[in-house]
Amino acid sequence: SPQHYLLSNTKKASGCMFGLAIGDALAGPTEFLSIDQIVEKFGQDGPNEPAERVTDDTQLALAVAEALLETEKPFGPLTLERTLREKLIAWSMSPQNNRAPDATCILACDRLADGEDWIEATALSSKGNCANVRVAAVGLLPRGKDGMNERTRGAIAQFQAALTHAHPTALAASDLTSAAIVDLLLGKDVTDLTQRLRDYCESQRTVYHEDWLGAIWQRPEMRSPEEFISCGWDDCLAMLERIDIALATMPHVGDPCEELGAGWIAEEAFAAAMLCFLMHPDDPVAAIRRAAVTSGDSDSIAAITGALIGAHLGLDAWPADWIERIEYRERLKRIGAMWDRD
Repeated sequence: SPQHYLLSNTKKASGCMFGLAIGDALAGPTEFLSIDQIVEKFGQDGPNEPAERVTDDTQLALAVAEALLETEKPFGPLTLERTLREKLIAWSMSPQNNRAPDATCILACDRLADGEDWIEATALSSKGNCANVRVAAVGLLPRGKDGMNERTRGAIAQFQAALTHAHPTALAASDLTSAAIVDLLLGKDVTDLTQRLRDYCESQRTVYHEDWLGAIWQRPEMRSPEEFISCGWDDCLAMLERIDIALATMPHVGDPCEELGAGWIAEEAFAAAMLCFLMHPDDPVAAIRRAAVTSGDSDSIAAITGALIGAHLGLDAWPADWIERIEYRERLKRIGAMWDRD
């Protein structure tokens, strides 16, 4: 198919996964710093190259990607839950899990490790960006293979988020992040990207994947599953509007976090990353450096930015020496190669 041809010739799957890790490593040292502190330490344009180590964002993205590769096909809630649970628990217990990991994710993983049902283990009220910073590989799943279609991909994107972060906006923002990667893989005109994503939000606004999410919608303030999930999509639609407003003021955008929020929560991390990408859609290094010079959750914003621009431009977008020395490069190569050849 056209999508497979595009992937196999530009290594967009590899570009996406390496871009996520490179963005994460580049911006890791600027997380928790103010803009003034970043500029004082690294200069006006931020770090020149990635740090030696990635953060928990890349570790979790790898865990989800490897779970997708190892799960029996076609995908189903029971088989994918089993593999995701195994990978998330392994991450949480790893001695390498020493990169200021997301506390909500750790607590949910502890409960999963204790054998709790995922609906009991998850954080019902959390929409932390951990939900969508790890979702990139879901967007790489080849359409038409192993029963994959738009509905199943959306369900998987939401389900992987729901195991630890079950706020409706965490689910919707994860789905939207994955949908953006799918769109970029297809090589469409990025100037219309936010409108296409707005259309996607509208099409999914009352779609509740009950066979995957079960009764997670049942909250005291919710009357139906459709009302529950629409709250998340409405948050995403509001952020897309704010992205367009920020883009209209370019090149006067200062700190993307001042425009769109600090990025600690899912829809803000997506929005800040999308803004950085759309500011520099053909300059990958400039895009992730822009994401690194932010006052909020810089590494998560830069990781999503890197995934987006890698899906847009492919593996050759990234400096060869960065690819060769990024942490976990063998795992990243293996994951990328699996989907680049599909």
